[in-house]
Amino acid sequence: MDLHIHTVLSPCGGLDMGAPDIVSQALATGIDCIAITDHNSCGNAGAVMEAADNTPLVVLPGLEVQTQEDIHVLTIFPLLERAREFEAWLRQGFLAIPNEPDIFGEQIYLDRNNDILGEEPLLLVHGVQYPIDDVVAETHRRGGFAVLAHVDRPSFSYVAVLGEVPKHYPVEGVELSKNLSPKAAEEWRSRLEGHSLVRSSDSHSLDTLIKEHGSLMVLKEVSFEEVLMALQNRQGRRVLWPWGG
Repeated sequence: MDLHIHTVLSPCGGLDMGAPDIVSQALATGIDCIAITDHNSCGNAGAVMEAADNTPLVVLPGLEVQTQEDIHVLTIFPLLERAREFEAWLRQGFLAIPNEPDIFGEQIYLDRNNDILGEEPLLLVHGVQYPIDDVVAETHRRGGFAVLAHVDRPSFSYVAVLGEVPKHYPVEGVELSKNLSPKAAEEWRSRLEGHSLVRSSDSHSLDTLIKEHGSLMVLKEVSFEEVLMALQNRQGRRVLWPWGG
């Protein structure tokens, strides 16, 4: 599974990241579950979920939030309605910065068939006016789970901004970047003891959306509830170490 995928709504997302295209690519590479996590919005999650109707692919709605401290965190929900309610709360802390497509890229809303529904006028890639602790708490209040994004990166990560992740910090998972070497990943594993570690593609283009960039989980079935149980290492569900061994 892959819990970190962008669509054409993210200004940095490639124009190939349409709803049916993402679904077709995920199925072709053998992925069972994906989360749609555009920057500060779940506006295209519904389109991808509908495009996956009548296929084996499970699509979870989410957002990649950029917090007040400029930390990226994945917030993933069991229902699209919950994700939309969370986004409504998030937008109360938005800065009204207009998007400039020539600089940042287009932010396109689409439907399941890739028909364009409109564009987001406000820039999505900026820090909202909520700190990381509040974002995680609100995610939980809405029934979702939180994963600290790409903590190994030198910017927009918890470690880059605040230092080491506390052992009991209340997130369900911590993400490592897909391009880490096995040796580097092991070093991060020792630093993040006590946390469930996942690897995700952070795909902004279809060529990076392959199962080798994701994670393996032991589940009874593919669902939000089972993924959450695996992240929490409960009742035999678990996340396998992405780099093998």
